[in-house]
Amino acid sequence: MGEEIKSSHFVASDFSRFESSLAEETDYLTELFAQNEFVNEHPVSGFEIESWLVDYDYHPAPLNEAFLKAFNNPLASPELANFNVEINTEPRTLNGHVFSAMHQSLIDTWTRCKNTAADLEAKILMCGILPTIKNEDLNLSNMSKMKRYRALNREVFHRRKGKPITLDINGKEHLKVTHRDVMLESAATSFQIHIQVSPQQAVRFYNASILLSAPLVALTANSPYLFGKDLWDETRIPLFEQAVAVGGFAGAAFGPISRVTFGSGYARDSLLECFTENLEHYPVLLPVELDGGKNKLAHLRLHNGTVWRWNRPLIGFDEQGKPHLRIEQRVVAAGPSNLDAIANAAFYYGVVNYLANAEIPPERLLGFAQAKDNFYRASHLGLKAQLTWLDGVQASAHELLTEKLLPMAYLGLEQLGISKTDINEYLSVIKNRLQLKTNGATWQRQYVKKHGKDMVALTEIYYQQQNSGLPVHEWRV
Repeated sequence: MGEEIKSSHFVASDFSRFESSLAEETDYLTELFAQNEFVNEHPVSGFEIESWLVDYDYHPAPLNEAFLKAFNNPLASPELANFNVEINTEPRTLNGHVFSAMHQSLIDTWTRCKNTAADLEAKILMCGILPTIKNEDLNLSNMSKMKRYRALNREVFHRRKGKPITLDINGKEHLKVTHRDVMLESAATSFQIHIQVSPQQAVRFYNASILLSAPLVALTANSPYLFGKDLWDETRIPLFEQAVAVGGFAGAAFGPISRVTFGSGYARDSLLECFTENLEHYPVLLPVELDGGKNKLAHLRLHNGTVWRWNRPLIGFDEQGKPHLRIEQRVVAAGPSNLDAIANAAFYYGVVNYLANAEIPPERLLGFAQAKDNFYRASHLGLKAQLTWLDGVQASAHELLTEKLLPMAYLGLEQLGISKTDINEYLSVIKNRLQLKTNGATWQRQYVKKHGKDMVALTEIYYQQQNSGLPVHEWRV
């Protein structure tokens, strides 16, 4: 989805051509899996941060085109709305002082982002959902000026037969609004964590990432408010799922198959199963003409970019053109701070590595349906959610994270060869966050409880605290 397209208007022959190329590339990918043609190296890290441009009154600032031109860095790209941008990082092997290097790089990049925004009389911040965002901000006039987004909007509503999208979220309060475009999606911004893994371990890492989603979303929740309503601890989850509410082929367009999804099950034999599912169950949304031949997998990768699994397998290529496998963990909200983001990544990498290398595969101990149920409970109730873990015992997400998963994170990072100083520095952030039971969502609610539901004031103090360098559990209320 990151590439711009040549045209946003399609005819039947475009879909037929794309579907033919997609089928051919899926067959070619099957050969790559059969011949084990993927890069086989130590796990590699990476991430993407979706962020907000705001004016000096902390309302969305539709400036991403000017921002990106001034920023002039290939690691930055536009998002759906013209007040959002995405910042990427260079991949780094998961060993040694990787997190301190990652942290310093993010600090340097973010400083440049702030300076670039300031030159445009704006600010940039990371927050799962901007507290000041209003329903009227999410309209087509605020869509980024890229053909791929116009095309996506048109095809989503074609698949929906013109039926408007209804956002209906029951949380601490109730929100129900109707939209005739996909712009609701742009209200949800994420910190997307990537891990490149060997083909031999890909299934184990993918399944471990799925069952880890529930405690991870509880630990990192940072999106309690939307349009001034207090909803879920991580309101991004139902928001994004309902914002692109389009399903499978024909009669399944409004059925159980969803393009934003927790998935249909664990992987069994290889990640090829997800790409086969893409071909068989998800209609093409963007039938653009792409160059490069089947060995570039361009159509397959673009189509995969229009299926938003919360844990999404990805195919990439190294500098030598050899394909590799990545897993994109998408459940974590953007923010609250640079330090929190790197600590969240460290926790994820540690636990997912521990679980993927456990003697008994954890997916044998926790059924997919239970992992899915855990995920929505945790998204709704955060650290207070009651979850079922591998031993079958129910516990709060807070208790599970403190007693089970944090020790796993330490061990998993040691197994990867991460330096002890990095392990202690970044996991101590998680440890202290859990001791104080304070993530981004709880901090925002504490502020509102004390000062009232003034979303501008909340966003202003949030911005100031984000730039203090302190993790969220140390932010003043």
